[in-house]
Amino acid sequence: MTSGLSGLRTRLRRPLAVYLAALLLMAIVPSFVFSLMILKRSMDDQERVVNALLKASTGSVTRAVEREVDGMLTTLRVLASSRSLENDDLGAFYRRAASALSGTGMHLLIIDRTYQQRVNTRIPFGQPLGRASDPLSVDQAFRSGVPLVSSVFFGNTARTWVFNVYLPIFSAKREDDYLMTLTRDAVSLERPIGRDVLSPGWNAAIIDGNGDVVAASDPKVAPGRPFFMSIVPSLRVGVGEAVEQGIRYRTVTEFSVLSGWKIVAWAKAADADATARRSYVWLSGGALVFTAIALAISLAIARMMSRGVKLLADDARRLGQGEPVAMRHHMVEEVTVVSAALSEAAEERVRAEAEIRFLMREVAHRSKNQLSVIQSMLNQSAASPESRQDFVETFRRRVAGLARSTDLMIANAAQGIDMDELAHNQLQPFIPDGCDRFSMAGPPVRLDTQVSQMLGMALHELATNATKYGALANAAGRVDLSWSLDGDTFRLVWRESRADIAPEMRTPGRKGFGTLVLERMLGMSLDARLQRLMHEDGIEWRVEIDSARLNKPAPDGGTDGGKDGGGKDGGSDGGTGVAAG
Repeated sequence: MTSGLSGLRTRLRRPLAVYLAALLLMAIVPSFVFSLMILKRSMDDQERVVNALLKASTGSVTRAVEREVDGMLTTLRVLASSRSLENDDLGAFYRRAASALSGTGMHLLIIDRTYQQRVNTRIPFGQPLGRASDPLSVDQAFRSGVPLVSSVFFGNTARTWVFNVYLPIFSAKREDDYLMTLTRDAVSLERPIGRDVLSPGWNAAIIDGNGDVVAASDPKVAPGRPFFMSIVPSLRVGVGEAVEQGIRYRTVTEFSVLSGWKIVAWAKAADADATARRSYVWLSGGALVFTAIALAISLAIARMMSRGVKLLADDARRLGQGEPVAMRHHMVEEVTVVSAALSEAAEERVRAEAEIRFLMREVAHRSKNQLSVIQSMLNQSAASPESRQDFVETFRRRVAGLARSTDLMIANAAQGIDMDELAHNQLQPFIPDGCDRFSMAGPPVRLDTQVSQMLGMALHELATNATKYGALANAAGRVDLSWSLDGDTFRLVWRESRADIAPEMRTPGRKGFGTLVLERMLGMSLDARLQRLMHEDGIEWRVEIDSARLNKPAPDGGTDGGKDGGGKDGGSDGGTGVAAG
């Protein structure tokens, strides 16, 4: 599992610019896709609205055409009720019809079953008239016996494309039947299908039952010619599509029941979709431009951040080589924070190295002092009139006391050692658990490590002597240790009581080995003033040291003292060397 993750991290290790670009694309692409979806739904809704408007437009054209046809039928019925026609006075009827139709663009014809025109208001009354130009529609009108709207045809008299509306009039005798007819130029229907009623890019045409154009809003679509989309006559009513000569068209078709014609509106699909296409193009183009700008900004940011990271890497290398590192102010706040941290780390390293060098010098110095102290202890122990076993035990205890002082010195090197902690540390081996024969009291006093080493060894010697010869050598003796800091003087009192004192120990002026040790360690090392008092029930030591010496060691003389203390009679000089160290 771990190796798989490691391999994945290796494969995914890329420059910062790649991840910024990926993050940018993750933010842009979903928004772009969502915008396309919204645009698609909007265009679909818009297309439905446009289709509804086109259906309404073609419906209005259909109703306009039917109103024209219905108006023509009404006119025919009114004229058919004329008395002059009932009296067979065609001249009077002609004059009335011509007057009624003046300025309407319509003309009246009366056609009998032989297709012969009997009246035509296009030609002055009385002139010879020809046969009807649309015999098929005439036959159909006579056969159906109901009003009929013809297909578009070329009128021989009008010399243009026209259409007729027939109203059959039947008499008792079949040969007297005729068709009351209104004829009208096809171009007159162009007004109801004008471009002003259609959406931009759309055209409309009126198609008769044969598939020929009656009128169209497009000048290229001429009346009397088959509609250029051959499938239109078979189109269903409503919205559809057609393809002609490789061009796709959108169509809307309506059917006129009164005339039997179809009204077709059409537009090229490319034109009808132009708005949507432009919207998609603008959206796509805008997205590409925005993405390009965002990528450029991301690359600039990545370059700036990469430069900052490279500078941080250089700073880190300088930090590793121990060179100084200056903080860099960067446009990216996090880089500035890291730079500040590296600068602080460089300063901390300099301080740490200086402290390490100081500590190394201090270790070397203290090691020399420790060796001098041990040498002095050896000389002092060797000079004592003790058996070999006692010598080993005494020397062992002194080294153990020195080790405890050293532990305290190491643990409290920076702050110094508290007198109470030093006393407990040195005297603890001599005090049984639960013992109430020992008391210590005094205010908090901080001691220099070298001073604490000397005092610790002195307390060890005092406790050792008390154990062998003094208050701790019996079951009833007691030791009271106290200290005080009075102005410029540090005072320490060691008082033993209820001790069994041998007569020879009471001799005035007598100095035992412990006395010599204390005088050398304290008197000669710390310039201490010592006073030894012998009471009836035990010994008392009073020590006074200038308080300035508690935190300021004496000048270094340990090396010379060690050399002097190395001789056979060098105990005294060795003690001096210890104190000086």
